[in-house]
Amino acid sequence: MSDGGAPIRVRLAKTFSFEAAHFLPTFPEGHKCRRLHGHSFRLEVLVAGEVDPAKGYLIDYGDLKRLVGPIVDELDHRCLNDLDGLENPTSEMIAAWIWRRIESLVPNLDTIVVHETCTARCEFRG
Repeated sequence: MSDGGAPIRVRLAKTFSFEAAHFLPTFPEGHKCRRLHGHSFRLEVLVAGEVDPAKGYLIDYGDLKRLVGPIVDELDHRCLNDLDGLENPTSEMIAAWIWRRIESLVPNLDTIVVHETCTARCEFRG
């Protein structure tokens, strides 16, 4: 399988989605985000490393789904504020929370990206 050349270094991304409600208690009184509201969140989990020359890949996307899926299930159709550690569930706090939950499970974890809307996202690199 090896082409005999230099190692191949890649970044792979697996995308997940979840629906959830939240409110942001640290925002000013009257701010729309302080009220309970919902989003169709999109989550990207990125891994980085060298391709195994014997296999021809870094990690099986199915393995990423198996490892990260249960964490996504914890978030889906919930009020995020009710989850331990997400009492203030900004995109930044959600990304860090997810990282802490999966960093020991996902080899070569590189980046967590939380898309709160189509035009707003947060990238977290542990």
